[in-house]
Amino acid sequence: MSFSDLFDSGFKKRNEDHFAAIVRVAMDDGVISEEEKAFLDRLARNLDISEGDYKIILQDYKSHPINPPHDYERRLERLYDLARMVYVDHIKGDNEEILLRKISIGLGFHPENVKYVVDKALTLVSNGVDLDTFIEEMKNMNK
Repeated sequence: MSFSDLFDSGFKKRNEDHFAAIVRVAMDDGVISEEEKAFLDRLARNLDISEGDYKIILQDYKSHPINPPHDYERRLERLYDLARMVYVDHIKGDNEEILLRKISIGLGFHPENVKYVVDKALTLVSNGVDLDTFIEEMKNMNK
């Protein structure tokens, strides 16, 4: 196995785990709506998730760990994706928000701050901000 194969497989695994975490949020209410499906389809393409892997992850999403990125900006990117999924469901304050807090802790956000981080993330997403604005606002939320 070459070095590039190791890098590719690790990158692929992280993308699959991230995708599975988002599927976990979508499946918290037991149903994937058409809006969620469209978002998952776009995200799968962006994360280079094959159709076969997509189907496997949908069936077995709980077996994938939440692998936190080491880079803070990557954590914010994942939080953005997850917050968008919760927002698409229109269930702010319900089980999915609680699950989003748990996943956010799994992503590496501090448990004492996670409520504020998630609330800010959901507010930004509901205001329709893009990823760059989201990252900038999240980085400066305490200023």
